[in-house]
Amino acid sequence: MTYHPKSEFLHTVMERGFLADCTDYQSLDEALSAGMVTAYIGYDATAKSLHVGHLLNIMLLRWFQKSGHRPITLMGGGTTKVGDPSFRADERPLLSADDIDANIAEMQRVFDRYLDYDAGPQSALMSNNAEWLDSLNYLEFLRDIGRHFSVNRMLSFESVKSRLDREQSLSFLEFNYMILQAYDFLELNRRHGCLLQMGGSDQWGNIINGIDLTRRVLESEIFGLTTPLLTTSDGRKMGKSQGGAIWLNADMLSPYEFWQFWRNTTDADVGRFLKLYTELSVEECNRLGALSGSDINAAKVILANEVTSLLHGQDAAQAAEATARDVFEKGGIGDELPTVTLTAADIEGGLSIVQALVRSGLAKSGKDAKRLIAENGARLNDAPLTSSGLMLDAEALEEPIKLSAGKKRHALLRLDPSS
Repeated sequence: MTYHPKSEFLHTVMERGFLADCTDYQSLDEALSAGMVTAYIGYDATAKSLHVGHLLNIMLLRWFQKSGHRPITLMGGGTTKVGDPSFRADERPLLSADDIDANIAEMQRVFDRYLDYDAGPQSALMSNNAEWLDSLNYLEFLRDIGRHFSVNRMLSFESVKSRLDREQSLSFLEFNYMILQAYDFLELNRRHGCLLQMGGSDQWGNIINGIDLTRRVLESEIFGLTTPLLTTSDGRKMGKSQGGAIWLNADMLSPYEFWQFWRNTTDADVGRFLKLYTELSVEECNRLGALSGSDINAAKVILANEVTSLLHGQDAAQAAEATARDVFEKGGIGDELPTVTLTAADIEGGLSIVQALVRSGLAKSGKDAKRLIAENGARLNDAPLTSSGLMLDAEALEEPIKLSAGKKRHALLRLDPSS
């Protein structure tokens, strides 16, 4: 891509590695240079928390607002009732309206950390597509909106085609999702003058649908911009770990565990992740990313501190770093480690070390825990665990116990003294 943008926002996203594709670079650049532009990214409320996979586009919205523009976080209160079929092998489970509203309320807590919803004309907006989708009249919608969509073209989109090629069922309910998402762009353009939809590159087809529909119905010139689907340098999908999803809500993943995820970044990814997930200058990101040997570990600590500070605050980042130093350098027990509190009833008759590893989240199952012990990967208070038959009782838990799986995953077991 050799286009040299005039606008601060496009310059930032291209320089920092956010840009995968754009429908019309020059016209969008001119609009961004001429004044404040409104853009949105959509989020379906399928879980109580967003996860690290969402963080790239949340940072994109943050840079958009910092560049003088107005971001919209569009919550899929309506579309979550249908489910996005993009690149999925099966249909999403359907949630109740109450579950969806509760999830949106939880997700709002994360957006509040990154976006300013009280910044005058460029205040971020939180919108919910249930406002217009819940009240649609089906026959009117078919007549006024459905007629603009070609089934032949919809079948050609990779997200649908890959599902059909594998002979996996695609329900009519899911097939309607792309029409509803396109209609979101039209409504946001009509209600808020929204000119730009952004999203991951897997949303390209849905974004193009929205642009075409809005041009046909409202004759508005609008744009689409996508970010790359990130994988780590060793080919894994960004945000996946041995322990499952890296959630952004502190009650689903502790700030220490979040910090540790970034501290464990592969050497080759440090510079790239600094540019995407922090606000350090590009020059500093490149300098840190070029370090090697033991110096790159210092860069990883900076990455972990910067990303954790944005989400959980500077105090949480400093506490996580102090805990990591205590655990790794001094062999101690850090106060910020993930903690499982047991009751007297939990250990009545003894708690096996296998169950303890599972309860602490360090092993997915008893079989996984036994394998971990057999391969010398489990430790108790920093001493190797050699027997899967070890039992823990109240005496053993008079002081907190530190369990470890490998060198990087730790948890504390405590006994509730009041139980």
